[in-house]
Amino acid sequence: QVQLVESGGGLVQPGGSLRLSCAASGFTFGSDWMNWVRQAPGKGLEWVSTINTGGGSTGYADSVKGRFTISRDSAKNTLYLEMNSLKSEDTAVYYCANWGRGWGQGTQVTVSS
Repeated sequence: QVQLVESGGGLVQPGGSLRLSCAASGFTFGSDWMNWVRQAPGKGLEWVSTINTGGGSTGYADSVKGRFTISRDSAKNTLYLEMNSLKSEDTAVYYCANWGRGWGQGTQVTVSS
């Protein structure tokens, strides 16, 4: 069955960096577009970023553009989100998502001094 397992979250100070990973299994990872979505405390879901099958085309929410970078390694069936210059408003649960197949369980990112 399809599994998406996120990792790499944690507590980081404002201005710091984190790299999230999402290990995919149960489908042909390299054939699907992939996404990151987040949910801040008390708020709704927010789309963060999308990457196409080959990794050559990406999209970002305005709130993260220039600070976050999405990438993928199809040989490792893994999706990444490199997050730099983190702000308190980036605090959220981050989900790896495949629109047609499902979502991961999420990983918590907390940006606080």
